[in-house]
Amino acid sequence: MGTLAAAIPATTTASRHAGGRRHRRRGSVAVRCSSAADERQALFSRIAPVYDHLNDVLSLGQHRTWKRICVSWSMAKRGDRVLDLCCGSGDLAFLLSQKVGLDGEVMGVDFSGQQLQTAASRQDQRWKACYKNIKWIEGDALDLPFTDRYFDAVTVGYGLRNVVDRPKAMREILRVLKPGSRASVLDFNKSSSFFTASLQSWAIDNVVVPLASSYGLTEEYKYLKSSISQYLTGEELEKLAKEAGFSSAKHYELGGGLMGNLVATR
Repeated sequence: MGTLAAAIPATTTASRHAGGRRHRRRGSVAVRCSSAADERQALFSRIAPVYDHLNDVLSLGQHRTWKRICVSWSMAKRGDRVLDLCCGSGDLAFLLSQKVGLDGEVMGVDFSGQQLQTAASRQDQRWKACYKNIKWIEGDALDLPFTDRYFDAVTVGYGLRNVVDRPKAMREILRVLKPGSRASVLDFNKSSSFFTASLQSWAIDNVVVPLASSYGLTEEYKYLKSSISQYLTGEELEKLAKEAGFSSAKHYELGGGLMGNLVATR
């Protein structure tokens, strides 16, 4: 059975898990740092039931290729302990699980309990022996419940864009990574190319939102366009990582420039 470490006891006192770092919880939900984070948490909980299906349809299945690239660039290997931050319904965590094998560990962290329930359900339905190494944890990207230098690799798939304090999130990723290890961050690319940016905007207005509206999620997917416009370019992401303390950072465009992947080494 897929296990939620929101099987962490419901309590209003500080709890300690996954390596000893204190993390304050209220019930089974990590305490949020702002109302903006609360709103985004609610948004991702609402779209959780159809999130995977929409990803397949809207990307024509290409998101699976981009996610495999993201995991590959993390350099996760057999026996590693790895973190999939903002794990959503678990695609990257499942790929990481196969990379690290039964001797490794995968922690899937997300602030949406509904997304984690979906991930745990998928873990049961698509069972592989290695999936026993995955734990799902409801937590805050700005206050990760892990000790320093705990992970051999970190992935983030379509999550950094939605974090309310990106510099703090990058510092947290750096903190929990072992020296020499990598963070691989996949997301929509905020392109400096007028053609690519125009194509991306057109696709959201004329394909993504109309399709989402058929599921009653018009407003939820309208958010996508503004979130990309408020995101960082590849150069800005490289700068963000280096200012957080990473020794090197390189951003790569994928999918004709519609997607991007930051690779940062501690």
